[in-house]
Amino acid sequence: MKHTNTLLTSVVAAMLGLGLMGAGQAAHAKDVKPPRVPPNLEVPAGNTAFLVGHATGTQNYVCLPSGTGFAYVLFTPEATLFDKHSRQIITHFSSPNLAPVRGETAGTIRVTWQDSDTSTVWGKVNQGDSASHATAPDFVADGAIAWLKVTRVGAQDGPTGGDTLSDTTFIQRLNTSGGLAPADCTSAADVGKEAFVPYKADYFFYSAD
Repeated sequence: MKHTNTLLTSVVAAMLGLGLMGAGQAAHAKDVKPPRVPPNLEVPAGNTAFLVGHATGTQNYVCLPSGTGFAYVLFTPEATLFDKHSRQIITHFSSPNLAPVRGETAGTIRVTWQDSDTSTVWGKVNQGDSASHATAPDFVADGAIAWLKVTRVGAQDGPTGGDTLSDTTFIQRLNTSGGLAPADCTSAADVGKEAFVPYKADYFFYSAD
């Protein structure tokens, strides 16, 4: 009887622990408060922000022919995302999509976020899902890269089961500063020139309710 009571106590404690963990996760999600955004960057109803990372890094460009002229083209971001306690939580870069959703071609180079638990999400910006200073001056600072709504096109758990980013549905890039390409890509002599431009931004991660 004593053994049975001990076992029952252990099971109840475990269930309470799981309940408390779930409540903690819910409270953490409630702490994430995205700012107001232009209408085209609003995330569809049924999705809630669960994580925010404060990014510091560079937007990396290469000068290439463009139409009848020349222009810098982004080839990858390189950034580290920190939590509110300045702890590194996520790395941001570009990589082949290894876990594509239906309609996405495996191996397509996409913007990527990888959590410290090695869970990963890949995303793309659909047409109309960006806002610049020119189109939304009340939101985007002069001289800053665009605010974005990024749609998930792939995600996977880490090899040891990490899943922080696995259920991500959308990512918003907001509160940007810096990061715009310079204006020195103007001739054939500039082709191949690279520019690594410092920037900062907040990235808000959403999952389905």
